[in-house]
Order: sequence, then structure tokens, then C-alpha cells
Amino acid sequence: MVANGTMDEHMAALLWTIGAEKKSLVSSAGPQNAGKTTVLFAALEYKPEGTPVHVMSGEIEEIQEFASHPDGGYMEIGEISDHKPVRYIWEEPVRALFKTLKTGFKLATTMHADSVEDVFHQICVSCEVPDEDAEHVEYVLHITRFGEDMESYWRRIDGIYEIRGVKNGVANAIELFSWRESDDSFVAPNAPTGLSASADLLAERATQIRTEADGV
Repeated sequence: MVANGTMDEHMAALLWTIGAEKKSLVSSAGPQNAGKTTVLFAALEYKPEGTPVHVMSGEIEEIQEFASHPDGGYMEIGEISDHKPVRYIWEEPVRALFKTLKTGFKLATTMHADSVEDVFHQICVSCEVPDEDAEHVEYVLHITRFGEDMESYWRRIDGIYEIRGVKNGVANAIELFSWRESDDSFVAPNAPTGLSASADLLAERATQIRTEADGV
């Protein structure tokens, strides 16, 4: 994804670190076939060894049962959405999910959303998740997709956000990376504060990623 320009090496290093430090992540985009799940699982590849990833069915009974057996792993939800495919959840199951996260699980999911604001509107307003529960979302990324069909699609991660609180259904979302369409470049307006990794470590990881992407 670095090689094809979906993100740059610095964004990839951040996602590596989000996974390595076991942070909750929502991968979002407006249209289908934007690569939400691909990016989500790329970050999860770096989770600490032994960290379980529970692939949830979406049934509310299963979600509630997990609250009795917390193991610090990820709860992976197909999508938070009002559509009805298997493993998609909405309203009451979403509220149950966020209550279960309070027992020590981390969240990994995707959403169809136009922005980080839309992500939290759906969670807090549409699904009525309280602010203090919604704060279990730690990072949100958003992808924009271009092209007319599967053969011509191309994608850019146009935002990665660190969530530093939620009030009245609105997240204090700090933009760590954005995409500049005018010259097809990525910019980093803010540094993360919710990660233990140093700036030097993030830079080292970015250099490693760039070297691998360039095939050096």
C-alpha cells in the first residue's frame, strides 16, 4: 500500500505502532471497495504476540458473553452499519459492544462514513452510545477511493486521527496525517500523544517500510 501510494511510509509506521501498542482502530470510507478491511488487518498484523483477535459473529448474546471472559484481545466486528450482512451490527448490539470494551478489550472494525465526525455521529447519535463508552475508540482512519470500476480504482488514506475524548457525541479528533490532493502528498500536522513509541522509533519504522516498498 506504500508502494502504490495509498499511504506513505510515515503513515504506515503509525499504523504499525497502533497495532504494536494494541490500540482500538476504526477504518472508515464512504464507498465500497475502498480497502477499509485491508488497512485494518495490516495494522493488526503488528499486534503483540499472543494477542487474540476475536472474529465476532455480530450476535448480541455473543458480545455480552465476552464481557464475562476478558482477555485483553481485539473484538473484530465486520462493520458498524445499519445494513444487514452477517457480522454487521447496529443500535443495541453496538451499545453492548462498547459496554464490553470497558472490560479491557480493544476494538477493530470498519465503517461506511464520510468523515471522522460521521463516524462518531453514527456511534453516539444513531446508536446512542454514551460519550464515555465511545472514548474507547482511540484511532480513526479515513480512505478516499477514486476511479470508475475495480480495474481503475485507486485509493488514498486522507486522514488518520487520534481521539482525545468525546463530548456530546463529538470527538476531539486530532489529525495526525492528511492527504493533499493538489500535489498528491501526505502531510503530518500533529504528532501523536497516545503512543509510547518515540519519534525516533516511528522514523526508524518508516525507513524500514520505505526500503521494503522500494525493494532495496
